[in-house]
Amino acid sequence: MDPVTLACIVVPLTALLYVLRALNHRRGRAEDECRAAVLGADPYRAAAGRRRAEDDAQAAAARLLLDGLATVDHRGSLSLTPSGADPARTAGHPLPDALLAALRRRTAPATLGGIELGDSAFRAARQDFHTAWRADLPRSGPGRGCFTAACALLFSGETAFAAAALLDTAPRGPLPWAAAAATGLALLLQLTWLDRYGRKGPPAAGSTSPAEGPALHPALAELASRDLLSRDRLRASRHRSRRRRSRGRGARPGPGT
Repeated sequence: MDPVTLACIVVPLTALLYVLRALNHRRGRAEDECRAAVLGADPYRAAAGRRRAEDDAQAAAARLLLDGLATVDHRGSLSLTPSGADPARTAGHPLPDALLAALRRRTAPATLGGIELGDSAFRAARQDFHTAWRADLPRSGPGRGCFTAACALLFSGETAFAAAALLDTAPRGPLPWAAAAATGLALLLQLTWLDRYGRKGPPAAGSTSPAEGPALHPALAELASRDLLSRDRLRASRHRSRRRRSRGRGARPGPGT
């Protein structure tokens, strides 16, 4: 293929490729900033992505303890205080309120793990809360990933074809040599783009990287600074699905004994 004709095809395609990459990077930064704003509006949203001992349900229980609406004993059982048993008292947030309602439905103290496992109303309230705010997160179009992958494959084929055409015949004259040099530089830039395909840039301002994770919920941080014993009991409560029988209580006598 004539080097000048090849350069007229490859160089504009390379420029278009980098323009699209810049636009895609700008859109990704905007989505990251929007995601960080949505998560930062409510710490219970960011806590949903943490491990069990630091997630939103754990933070809701910590808020009840800090507000004096519930207590946790050495067996990890949560129980209402007189203030928590008052129907007029609320925790001021849907998740702690749902946990408070779950405790009020119980006739005996319960572990946080038992409520999470056995209380369908609490699970439904928790799911409804997260479903509502996740609807505001930016979402990619259903075919965006496939379209980008298809473009990468097309550019891979175009790069291979252009490289083969460039090496097919030696250019003759200053203009063909200049066109061949421009084509070679454009092909190198395309290979650089393909090498960086799929890699994410630095996180946007105010966002957190996946390795760093979301910040610890303020209620959990406050509970850890004020009452380490209650913090440890609450962690144990999360991993227990049943109340433990008191060691001083014997087994019920069977009939006829």
